[in-house]
Amino acid sequence: MLNIYVDADACPVKKEIFRVAMRHNLQVYLVSNSCLNIVVDANVHKIQVKSDQDAADDWIEEHIETGDIVVTTDILLAERCLKKGVSTISPAGKVFNNDNIGVAKAMRGLRAYLREAGIAPSYNATFSKQDRSRFLQVLEETIQAIKRHHN
Repeated sequence: MLNIYVDADACPVKKEIFRVAMRHNLQVYLVSNSCLNIVVDANVHKIQVKSDQDAADDWIEEHIETGDIVVTTDILLAERCLKKGVSTISPAGKVFNNDNIGVAKAMRGLRAYLREAGIAPSYNATFSKQDRSRFLQVLEETIQAIKRHHN
């Protein structure tokens, strides 16, 4: 069964995920280290894990199965999910796959180095309406592709 797992602490598209999941009658698991102060319906499950650095990632990896979708900005979690055959999307609508995860990891390392060296800013780019729209489109396309594949 197709479920959506969300690395939820800093996810800006939770409401969009709820709408799409409701339309397709999918279960959503919001996994976070902190208490999420949002109202959810019966198909949305809030999972609060310990504050350990990788606790949310570990919980997601333990529960996902092939045919699920994970929404995360965490490149290392995305890589873990891909190894289990799980579709992985960033909130900005970037699809992680086996062809681009290596480059994404390398860029993550480079950005970290540049931040530590004081060369690059330590903040992320602003989340735009275009990012939100692209995410919705990619999420819908991913759900449709998984449904086609499993029918």
